[in-house]
Amino acid sequence: MSATIMIVEDAPELAAVIADYARAAGYRATVFGDGAAALAAIRNQPPSLVVLDLMLPGLDGLSLCRALRTFSDIPIVMVTARVEEIDRLLGLESGADDYLCKPFSPRELMARIKVILRRTGTAAPPPLFALDEGARRIHVRGHALDLTPSEYAILAALARHPGQVLSRARLLDAARADNLDATDRAIDSHVKNLRRKIEAVAPGLEPIRSIYGLGYRCDG
Repeated sequence: MSATIMIVEDAPELAAVIADYARAAGYRATVFGDGAAALAAIRNQPPSLVVLDLMLPGLDGLSLCRALRTFSDIPIVMVTARVEEIDRLLGLESGADDYLCKPFSPRELMARIKVILRRTGTAAPPPLFALDEGARRIHVRGHALDLTPSEYAILAALARHPGQVLSRARLLDAARADNLDATDRAIDSHVKNLRRKIEAVAPGLEPIRSIYGLGYRCDG
């Protein structure tokens, strides 16, 4: 079962963005805009990790963090617009495992969450891509992608080698191995379409990276 990320943030738009990225990364996500309500929910059903805003109405982030540490060691990543060193120290001393200052990259937040959950032994997200070789289908986080034969061949090649850079020539060979009429220039167009189709079913997910002068890499 995937890990559950609780987002305690009173800015609805930011909370929604973090939740979208968490779900795209394969986690379940819950959102609370109030510290007291979040604390009650944690007591009732603890999440795997809490993303906690420092400035909250009512019960603020520091108070919630301290209260949480009296009965739980759930990992906490604190986020805040307050950038002074003393605020970071207070956050960490109150029991937070990590600290990010706003504005921050949601991708960096997800990377830090992944590291913390790996360290604590919490359930990791499932593989990003699920390949059905027989049906020539690819699913992203449970969502089937509507792919052309060339797009399937290219994405399948990338998905089989996560973290590795594949040159355009190698991706071209993958397409041609399926007797597809592909050109070097067309690879970039196919990748652009793949990114669009992945974004449509998993907002915020951008696993295909362009590596300048080398080719493409699939993260996940």
